[in-house]
Amino acid sequence: MKLSYILSDQTNPYRNIALEAYLLWNVQEDECILYLWQNRRTVVIGVNQNPWKEAHVKELERDGGFLARRMSGGGAVFHDLGNLNFTFLVREDNYDTGRQLDVIIRAVAKFGIHAGRSGRNDILADGKKFSGNAFYNSRGHCYHHGTLLLDVDMSDLSHYLNVSPAKLQSKGVDSVRSRVINLKELAPEISVKSLQDALVEAFGEVYGGTPQLFPDERLNRETLAEYEEKYASWEWRLGRKLPFTAEYGNRFAWGDLTLQFCVEGGIIKDAIAYSDGMDTDFIRATGDALKGVVFSSPEIKAVLRALAQTNPVDKTVFDDIISLVDEHNF
Repeated sequence: MKLSYILSDQTNPYRNIALEAYLLWNVQEDECILYLWQNRRTVVIGVNQNPWKEAHVKELERDGGFLARRMSGGGAVFHDLGNLNFTFLVREDNYDTGRQLDVIIRAVAKFGIHAGRSGRNDILADGKKFSGNAFYNSRGHCYHHGTLLLDVDMSDLSHYLNVSPAKLQSKGVDSVRSRVINLKELAPEISVKSLQDALVEAFGEVYGGTPQLFPDERLNRETLAEYEEKYASWEWRLGRKLPFTAEYGNRFAWGDLTLQFCVEGGIIKDAIAYSDGMDTDFIRATGDALKGVVFSSPEIKAVLRALAQTNPVDKTVFDDIISLVDEHNF
């Protein structure tokens, strides 16, 4: 397999997410790309999350920060220059989460840090999280990306993120700061540059090859500019606030779910589903599917069952969504 790596030379989140999207659609058949990048003072939310519930948007932007939305699912994360982001980009046939995570674990081991996977999304050291991961797959093009906390300002992390008490309780902790750790606490000598070098080295070791710098001539600047405009747009980042008349939500083992409805005359005029879950396509399609439907549990469940035929969803996730509808008995 061809191994390529690319190091972003700037810290604007919209440019970095644009480059990530470009690499996703331009990774070659038998290639794996390792992309390393940093954002300055940014909250990045998952594709189906409600920005106003996940982040203190006004305070963030007042302080010169950025609110960004990625294509993958999962929860909100805070980036500053004490954080290093990684993305593995491959075609579906070469996608291997275990192998990709081994690169991260092997890289931090070079600094004497013993790390391990926790569930599907996190990497822990000393019992605390230093890396959260999310995943995306569309038309056979895949990426796996995540954060690496080196020396993140934990006060900013707590200030700009708005994590629900239910989510913290599900993790058995009372604050975000109590469940995360900076790698510098475990290896004071670590730096962004040394970790970048270790990741590229570990990438070659795990995949059994020599990574080559991604050639600049493969980048189309016009397309990159179009992607940046999209990911910086108000429509993509913040979407719309629904003037809802009903809202129902719960936290499940797979993540949060909130359903908002605008109902007039017993008919759903508009709807939105917000979630930090990983089954992104089904959640994203739910709102549009429910428009024009009678606001009643049987009608809503029938539409959701039909939607699941065209947008495959994990059975547990689907059953929990149905249980939420049943619980409130519209």
